[in-house]
Amino acid sequence: MVSSIKLTETQPLSKTCIDKGLRDFTSVFNHVKQLPYGRTTNRSDYSLILKEHKGTCSTKHAFLKAIAIENNIKNIELYLGVFKMNGTNTPKIKSVLDLHQLDYIPEAHCFLKFNNQIIDITFNTNKTSAFVETLMYESAIEPEQIGDYKVEFHKAFLKTWIQSQHLNISFDQLWTIRENCISKISE
Repeated sequence: MVSSIKLTETQPLSKTCIDKGLRDFTSVFNHVKQLPYGRTTNRSDYSLILKEHKGTCSTKHAFLKAIAIENNIKNIELYLGVFKMNGTNTPKIKSVLDLHQLDYIPEAHCFLKFNNQIIDITFNTNKTSAFVETLMYESAIEPEQIGDYKVEFHKAFLKTWIQSQHLNISFDQLWTIRENCISKISE
């Protein structure tokens, strides 16, 4: 991805990484990539991935973008996207979708773009993420927007989607189904 740009010791996140033996961007990237998928205790605090040894699409990618900002790496951007989460691109949720007779649920997802190429390290794989093929929306965001902003954006998107699809389901029901899907992914 990025050549081995040395981290600066004067920036807080970078100093934390250096203290853990992660001295350049490549080592930080590889460390974050191998962290297991899981929600941290505070979805807005991306620094918790180092303490809690896990992360989601939001926390992992926001952390890397924040490290890039601290170290003046310009060609890495954090994106918020919405994709059609379905049984093909997310096999673990197929049973939940089938139970509720849904083909997919629009899911908010964070990822990076490096030189305009999508990079997704949510799960420790080297394959291109299947979500790209069903991307419905994308916009660059700042690391601080992964908490309330992302959740509120996602909820508004889902409410509009329910109406546009003329679904006979409430937003609360859909959000519960979505949370069940996220639980399945975490297993």
